[in-house]
Amino acid sequence: ISLDELPRIQAPTITLTAIDWRVNITGREISPQNFQGNLTAVGTIFGGSFFVRLDQPNLQQRETWRLAEAQFLRKLDRSDYIFGSQAPFWRSQGMGDYWGFTVIQRWGFTPLPPSGRGGFNPQQRLQASQIERTIVGRANPGTLVRLTQGLGEGALAEVLVDSSGIYRFENVRVDNQSSNTNYRVLLYRDASLTAQPEIRDVSFSRALELLPSGASALIVSGGLRRQFAANDTWMGTFSDLRGGISQRWGLTEELTVGLGGVYDRNFAPQSASEFRGLAELFFLPASGKLQASVSAIKGDTWDVNADIRLQPFRNFTARFNSDRFSQRFNLDWAVLPGLSLFGAIDSRDGNSAGLQFSRRGKNDETFVRASFDTNNRFRWNLRQRLSKLEFTQQGNEIGTQSGLGYNFSAQQSLLFNYETRSQNLIDDNLATLSWRYRSTARSLDGNYLWEAQLGYAIGSRGEGIIASAGTTIIPGLLLRGRYQGVGLTSSESSFNIELVSSLDLQAGISPSDRRNDNFRTLGGIAIFAFFDDNNNGKQDAGESIYTGNLDMFVLDNKPLASYQVQRRRDRNSLRLPQGTYRLDFKPSGFPSGWKTTVDALAIDVVAGAYTVVRVPLVRSQPS
Repeated sequence: ISLDELPRIQAPTITLTAIDWRVNITGREISPQNFQGNLTAVGTIFGGSFFVRLDQPNLQQRETWRLAEAQFLRKLDRSDYIFGSQAPFWRSQGMGDYWGFTVIQRWGFTPLPPSGRGGFNPQQRLQASQIERTIVGRANPGTLVRLTQGLGEGALAEVLVDSSGIYRFENVRVDNQSSNTNYRVLLYRDASLTAQPEIRDVSFSRALELLPSGASALIVSGGLRRQFAANDTWMGTFSDLRGGISQRWGLTEELTVGLGGVYDRNFAPQSASEFRGLAELFFLPASGKLQASVSAIKGDTWDVNADIRLQPFRNFTARFNSDRFSQRFNLDWAVLPGLSLFGAIDSRDGNSAGLQFSRRGKNDETFVRASFDTNNRFRWNLRQRLSKLEFTQQGNEIGTQSGLGYNFSAQQSLLFNYETRSQNLIDDNLATLSWRYRSTARSLDGNYLWEAQLGYAIGSRGEGIIASAGTTIIPGLLLRGRYQGVGLTSSESSFNIELVSSLDLQAGISPSDRRNDNFRTLGGIAIFAFFDDNNNGKQDAGESIYTGNLDMFVLDNKPLASYQVQRRRDRNSLRLPQGTYRLDFKPSGFPSGWKTTVDALAIDVVAGAYTVVRVPLVRSQPS
């Protein structure tokens, strides 16, 4: 993607991008109502994103405001800088959260792009978006071997097998962003391209912690623990210095190791020392049959987190996991298609064995999973769907949940649910019959535009109405409420009301999509196309906005319509990772009689804000 000599649109330097306000009201029959809320703000400053969240445990008392989070994050190609509230890169224990700084430096690799879900994850920024592997195999001397990817026929590389009978493709890039990367090798006997080749599939599992050979990453962090006491101010109390340093090295394409140290009193207050040594090992051979991820912290005792997986055959997997609570060994054997047997040895929870069966047809689906352990506990989970009818049930030694539903249409369903609970020598049950409506359309954050449920419940604690409703039909606003006349373990009626208001503050005040948390790690582009009647390059009074056809926009050689675009009355906007993008204007998509003044633009995007792109449309022929 060439950006040379293109007009460049700079990202904003300082902006308050969006604000979210959330209110939650809960209450019970004989308990006082509880009003809680929080206010979040996100934007960009100094080339990075900032995020602030204020919590108010009691909206009726103004003095209860508390600063829950405040973070500045700047991400560059080779380094990251984080200041404020954050998660420590080591496993920490105890109460309170961590406020300080973290610096990450990378050599020889590009990190995974941000997912846009939640805040900054230091471990993700130590993971490579791509690694390089070697593909090796045997073939008769004189065989021409071609490497292709997926179903494509174009050769990425080829080699003629010599007298050793071994072919090898080195530095094959494997994408860590997808669940697997599939290559194929085509073997042409006697190098005859007219013959039908032998096809061998080569697949690699994701190896998130592996670094490319010769690559490395360093992370340094330091800060304080922050806690709230009963009479604390809105900032809380800071104490207990904490910090750490760690570095990882990609020794080979199959092995990455790490070493470091941590100072943290939260590990074990009774310990003689607050210092801990940190060691990491990540191993994944090209065969993919063995995968090991081990992280150990050594103080007075060992705290080892391990995840080791062995897959000697396609249908058999053995896995060992350990942490400071327990050690677990699991076996999974796919006996037949859809049928598997499994077993588990757990140092804390006993041993168990079971089976799983699944089958999917055109109009039906079956799933059954059941296990029995050495403590005489039977646990199960089943799901059966027959056309519009669906039955689900899950249960264990404490209780069961059963559901029977019939879908009249894609929007309306009739539901019957039955729950039981047996605990502390008390047996409870609750049966509910209800009607549910959910609109086909959803908002960008995944919530239904309209949803409602109305029913009646009868159980061991009494009976009463069950009702809920929610809507996102008003732009920038989510309203949801629920009333329950009786519960499984309580005879009290209860209710919950949730209100979320979201505003976009760039280029005027407008409703947002309640996904503003994404701006902590993502940026975006907001395109304002308008009819420039007087050809002066800016929108004047009376000049109308054009949002009708996305076909006129091509972003990084992909149609803009292939992205998740939010279409508003005056703009088209989308979220993107930080970087520089090329926006082309496609003449076949222009409104009749109009054109753009340039063919393409280079657009800088930084986390925390939209880059506003104004596209004047001028007449293609003078009037």
